[in-house]
Amino acid sequence: MKYLRHLTTIAAALLFVMGSAHSQETLRPEIGKPLQAAQELLKAQKPKEALAKVREADAVSGKTPYESSILERMRLAAAAGAGDGETAAKALEALTASGKLTAADQQKFTEAVAVAFYRAKEYSKAAVWAARYLKEGGNNPQMRTVLVQSHYLNNDFASAAKELNTEFAANEKAGNKPAEDQLQMLATCYLKLNDHTGYAGVLERLVIHYPKKEYWADLLHRIQKKPGFADRLALDVFRLKFASDNLNSAGDYMEMAQLALQQGYPAEAKKAVEQGYTTGILGNGNDTERHKRLRDLVNKQLADDQKNLSQGEVQANAAKDGTGLVNIGFNDVLNGRNDKGIALMEQGIAKGGLKRPEDAKLHLGIACLLTGQKAKGMQALKAVQGSDGTADLARLWLLQAQRS
Repeated sequence: MKYLRHLTTIAAALLFVMGSAHSQETLRPEIGKPLQAAQELLKAQKPKEALAKVREADAVSGKTPYESSILERMRLAAAAGAGDGETAAKALEALTASGKLTAADQQKFTEAVAVAFYRAKEYSKAAVWAARYLKEGGNNPQMRTVLVQSHYLNNDFASAAKELNTEFAANEKAGNKPAEDQLQMLATCYLKLNDHTGYAGVLERLVIHYPKKEYWADLLHRIQKKPGFADRLALDVFRLKFASDNLNSAGDYMEMAQLALQQGYPAEAKKAVEQGYTTGILGNGNDTERHKRLRDLVNKQLADDQKNLSQGEVQANAAKDGTGLVNIGFNDVLNGRNDKGIALMEQGIAKGGLKRPEDAKLHLGIACLLTGQKAKGMQALKAVQGSDGTADLARLWLLQAQRS
């Protein structure tokens, strides 16, 4: 992990230049020489050999408090470098009991103990010490990463998710964008916890900050699998796939076009078919003739639709409810008659009597976004309610709008 590279050199940051802090005190040669050798070995990135030299110095009897303090500092540095968390922790406890540690040294050495346990893959202990470091006021942001990673690698996904959410909240408050790999980790935590709502929420954050096709594809797939999601909204899902560049197969393009034809939107069907041909996904392979037949059918229905637009508007105006006006207005927008189409949709919603008013508000929001009326579209989408998938789709269209 790139944000943990500093762990391999943290022992060097703990090296104590012997005698510099207590010039009036000295080390006896039988202690000072092996500790000096330990310091040189640490500089050479040989912490295990350094730890052996510390043990050699520790074998000397009758140590003064100053000698013990220097020895324990060196033991902590060597143990941290060697990934010996238990030894590092005991050294820190001895130093703390001596009363000779400054607050800054306490934090620095607590960090070293956490790192030592992490390197030794003793993740539960690493989490305890990393949390202690942060609780005591440590401000190295990488230690929160150590804490999160320790929980995660210890399969404590609930704690990892809690820490990640705390970190994200702080970042958002500071106006900082969450890191993609940390969002991915949070998503994995929710999957491990079987929390599909939490997972979908992270996917939504990913598509806001990192709008990759695969995140949109996962999100759209999951929304259709949500209990209670209405089958009639299949075309609306395809509309989002089209907008987010997630039509990936001939089947996708053909199904979208066929659904659009069935619902009376041949202009939308034509857009799907023509994009399929432009990308080379349609018009190739064993189904070339099927693609051609669909294209011909779309063109024929579009021509017929153009002839009957005026008659359809008259009938919609004469109807008792506004459903026809909403549908014709949406069709007008898809045909490029933007202002007229939006006006008819608003007229239909105002007329009332709609069988599916949330669908109407959803389609008005989509129509406004398609015509560049972003603020108006977002306002309409925010008003969409319902538990059958309309509100979910409206929320995803809002995410899509934030990208543009």
